[in-house]
Parts: sequence; structure tokens; C-alpha cells
Amino acid sequence: MEILFLIITLALMLLGLAGTIFPVLPGIPIIYAGYLIYGLATDWREYGAGVMIAFGAVTLLVLVLDWLAGAIGAKKYGASRAGVVGSVIGAVLGLIFFNIIGLVLGPFVGALLGELLLGRSLKEAVRSGWGALLGFLAGSFFKIVTASVMIVAFLLLIIT
Repeated sequence: MEILFLIITLALMLLGLAGTIFPVLPGIPIIYAGYLIYGLATDWREYGAGVMIAFGAVTLLVLVLDWLAGAIGAKKYGASRAGVVGSVIGAVLGLIFFNIIGLVLGPFVGALLGELLLGRSLKEAVRSGWGALLGFLAGSFFKIVTASVMIVAFLLLIIT
């Protein structure tokens, strides 16, 4: 029976890793769910509360950073409050209406439009949009690295 739960957990973790690359699925929470399922199935023999608390905190941190990454990037490149808010709105609306492409380009377009509506120059608006895009890409890279570390840590915990 334990083998079945290991297979389910590994499938969830691979699905979670795919979710970090194709952000339609909440990748890191799916990987965390794999930890939870395997832990419950094995009476926490391989790891315990410390691991679950640590990866739970990491999961929450990544979720927050994921939503704010574009805004942080925009701000770093000189965006005003309108550009920062525009990048967040652009990410949400982009995902809703244009799926993955919208999620990638949404922060750029949102920051750009926010800056233009505020009356900033096209050059300043493009710079803010570029920052939002870079922030999104950096956040995506961070999610992929975090997911990989969580999966490798799981494998090391159950092997050793």
C-alpha cells in the first residue's frame, strides 16, 4: 500500500513541477500536498512536523512572491503606484482572458498602461513594463528552483 502512496505522491510532485513551468496549476501547493499525503500514509515515518512546517512556510512565501513578483520588478525599474497596480491587474486579467501568454505579457502591458494613464512618457512606461516582465520571469525561475528543491528533498528523505 505504501508503494501506491509513493506513486501518487511522485505523480503529484511531477504535476506540481509542471505547474511551476505552465502556471495554470498551483505547482508548489501541489508538491506540498504530496508531502502531506505521503506523510499521512506512512504515519510520518520519513519526516515530521518540522519538515511540514518548513515547507508549509516556503509554500506560503512562494505564493505571495508569485503574485507580487511583477509588481516588485516594476517598482525596481521606477514604476509609480499606478504601474505597480497595473502590473498586478495585468497579470490577473491576462491569465483570465489569454491564459499563459496573458500571464506572461499581462504584467508588462498592465504596468505600461498604468504609467501611460498617469501621464508618464512612453519611455518611462516601457521601462516599468520591462521591470514587471523581468519580475515575473524571476518569480517563475524562483518557483521552478523551489519546486525542484522540494522534490529532491522529498526523495532524499525517503531514500535515507
